[in-house]
Amino acid sequence: MEGSNNKSGENGHQDSCGVLLVTANLGSLFEDLDNMMPIWLKAFYKVLQRLQPRFVAIHCQEVGGKNFETGMNLVNNFIETLFGSEEMRCYRRSHVVMDKNYQATDDFTALGNIYFIHDSIASPKYYDFKSKEFRECEGHVRYLDNLSQSTSHEKMKFPKNLFPESKFSRKGFLRTRWCMNGSIFDLINLHLFHDASNVIAMQSFPSTYSNKRKKALLAVLDRLENDQHDKVPYFVFGDFNFRLDTHDVVKALTTSASGEYIKEDNDVVKVIFTENGNSGKVVLTLEKKKFEASEISPNKAKWLLQFDKEAGSFSEHFLEHEKSFAPSYPYSEDMNQGENYMQTRVPSWCDRVFYSKSANESLIMTNDNQAEYEVIGADVCMGDHKPVYLHFSLANSKDFDQK
Repeated sequence: MEGSNNKSGENGHQDSCGVLLVTANLGSLFEDLDNMMPIWLKAFYKVLQRLQPRFVAIHCQEVGGKNFETGMNLVNNFIETLFGSEEMRCYRRSHVVMDKNYQATDDFTALGNIYFIHDSIASPKYYDFKSKEFRECEGHVRYLDNLSQSTSHEKMKFPKNLFPESKFSRKGFLRTRWCMNGSIFDLINLHLFHDASNVIAMQSFPSTYSNKRKKALLAVLDRLENDQHDKVPYFVFGDFNFRLDTHDVVKALTTSASGEYIKEDNDVVKVIFTENGNSGKVVLTLEKKKFEASEISPNKAKWLLQFDKEAGSFSEHFLEHEKSFAPSYPYSEDMNQGENYMQTRVPSWCDRVFYSKSANESLIMTNDNQAEYEVIGADVCMGDHKPVYLHFSLANSKDFDQK
């Protein structure tokens, strides 16, 4: 990526600027960093080299992995390897904020935001949430072990009452604000609650988990609307953990089958659906963390879009590019099975990129032939989540004054 094809407009602003927004749940990566990191980075670089974006934002969830007490020691290695590559040499300005302090249990989110700014971008600025002023982005700024010293972000762990069963986990949001190419916008990294039990999720829609996710996301959106900072267009991308309407998915898979409900202590712990007639074929086996269905695979997943309903609750708040990729979760963590799903959960579009209506109207160039909404590493093992990216051209907006 030798240079920039972007032309300069008035006041030194470029007419357009290629932007790459990536959301990546890294939980699996840090479980086997030595083997998985080269594959993960190779797939990322492949997208980077093809699209040649001028501004790259990577929002990470589960930084340090599931065993974060030990995995957190590997985070700096991942960052150094990413920054030290030949592919990143044209990005001589960067900004990193990582929430690594797992000992602060009431505050820890395991979120990390990584931003790369290409040499061709003139005068990029990040926002100081304390002084409420923009500051010039110069050199490489990293807050890895000293996040508390950064004023370039806003972080919140969701309060305990929002968590399903009121059990704390690493969920929250991490927000930054940028002035780029004459435009001001927020970038919000978000990690919402998962479905703890398939058995409970299949009972109704919206499930109790869906309702908790909705409540937490509405709290974030309300904060963006009503806090002390100026209201600006935003992009929110992360692991929303949005799940399909499991009740209707099960119903669609078992139209010609009968279910056997197995209980323990009066609670259903397993359901086996067997095809009606004499075949005895099991079409679906469902447990708390098991979802075995032969009719679901990445190359046979398009029909599941009809059950992707959770995001519809927020249509008044934000938009999403049309999805053509298979559900981004739960892929196999086996290095040789990266194209297949694990049979643990209903495959779902958990990893998403949304943007406010104001962002769509003022920041995303209309008739953008370069716009892409896809997964990274569809044919290799990237962990249980495939990273998802949105690439678009950022227009030279004059709707907001540069501060």
